[in-house]
Amino acid sequence: MATGLAITSEGGNYNGRMTVFVILSCMMAAMGGVIFGYDIGISGGVTSMDSFLKKFFPEVLTKMKEDTKISNYCMFDSQLLTSFTSSLYVAGLVASFFASSVTRAFGRMPSILVGGAAFLAGAALGGAAFNVTMLILGRVLLGVGVGFANQAVPLYLSEMAPAKYRGAFNNGFQFSVGIGALSANLINFGTQKIKGGWGWRISLGMAAVPASILTLGAIFLPETPNSLIQRNNDHQKAKLMLQRVRGTNDVQAELDDLIRASSMSKTIEHPFKKIVQRKYRPQLVMAIAIPFFQQVTGINVIAFYAPILFRTIGLGESASLLSAVMTGIVGTVSTFISMLVVDKFGRRALFTVGGIQMFISQVLIGAIMAAQLGDHVGLDKRSAYLVLILICVYVAGFGWSWGPLGWLVPSEIFPLEIRSAGQSITVAVSFLFTFIVAQTFLAMLCHFKAGIFFFFGGWVVVMTVFVYLFLPETKNMPIEQMDKVWRKHWFWKRMVGEVSGESKIEGP
Repeated sequence: MATGLAITSEGGNYNGRMTVFVILSCMMAAMGGVIFGYDIGISGGVTSMDSFLKKFFPEVLTKMKEDTKISNYCMFDSQLLTSFTSSLYVAGLVASFFASSVTRAFGRMPSILVGGAAFLAGAALGGAAFNVTMLILGRVLLGVGVGFANQAVPLYLSEMAPAKYRGAFNNGFQFSVGIGALSANLINFGTQKIKGGWGWRISLGMAAVPASILTLGAIFLPETPNSLIQRNNDHQKAKLMLQRVRGTNDVQAELDDLIRASSMSKTIEHPFKKIVQRKYRPQLVMAIAIPFFQQVTGINVIAFYAPILFRTIGLGESASLLSAVMTGIVGTVSTFISMLVVDKFGRRALFTVGGIQMFISQVLIGAIMAAQLGDHVGLDKRSAYLVLILICVYVAGFGWSWGPLGWLVPSEIFPLEIRSAGQSITVAVSFLFTFIVAQTFLAMLCHFKAGIFFFFGGWVVVMTVFVYLFLPETKNMPIEQMDKVWRKHWFWKRMVGEVSGESKIEGP
């Protein structure tokens, strides 16, 4: 019997309560976020380990240790080294489109299962690697896993969660990403101290732990009521599942909305063609713009290369890995705070506050590095730790804004008929620009030097203005009634039609 706290959705007045069943289901599904976060955190740590560089990228280690003429900003610049990090995201980009068909035809759980199994295989291959080819092949398998998991998990969380708490539940995905990244940083800090130069194998191989949990959990996780209706048109089974996840027998209003949305989705054979129609223009713009902006905040510069960046400003190997742990803790805590407040203050407020915080910290970091970090002169310890503090401020701003909301908003704005296709576009755009940032950052750092932080800071200004002007508030709105927010928005109503008798919502 489901138990929990009684709630009422402000958006659609659906009955229900926060049940233990839905909490446990979403916690297990969010393990996909742990997998993603672990990979983000682990790659930056192992690429800063001397033993890893010596085995796979000896030219980088030689340049760092012996070339006294090399700039502080350029000592890690290697296209092969960045290929190790970025290859995952090319594979993830391709996999996300295959995942869309699987998710739509077979349900959310099969995609999550495929994601966990592929990641498990990639972790095993990476941990056992003895040459660069084997290492990068492992990364490709990890990318397939992440592509499937990141396509299906946010959808699963949005569809299972009650409307009133959808933001908190879906932000749990980013919180899980933070937990995974923090775990990776802690493991890197420990394995770096192992004598014999094989600690990196543990770091890469330990990715199998969350992958195993997700793979096994996916076998037992229930399918969402939305998917049951969309795939099988089994209204009775969907009603029973809805009663179970909401903790009440009175679910007819929500069920009717799901059936109505499913009926519309069945008229669409090619969702990727349908999504470009004018009436879906707001959702398509957000599916492209939000993940693009999320990547040009510069966060993955910190996530992938934090230890390398800290070594660039003068910290040692152990201190750099420990500093990455600190940023991981800050990011995880700030994401947890976002989970608590996102459904109270809304998406737009967090986007705005986080954007301002990130911009200020990036400008200050760039100014300090421009003033003190030369090509051959490092920062003094005081300035290095001041930069570390400012990076933590920046990570906190991302952690309660663009981090979780970059996954939440795209997953909740699409109608059922194009939801899987829309999420695939979101994931693909995210992976495309993650790949571009990961592949080019070390070269950009070498050429832009401290200006790299002004570059990303400029993008933060652009995205904050974009959100203020064009993103309507979506808190408390039932997922199958989300079209209303576009038809009441000052700009988008021109494309999708205005709701008669209702005032416009947030905009200038």
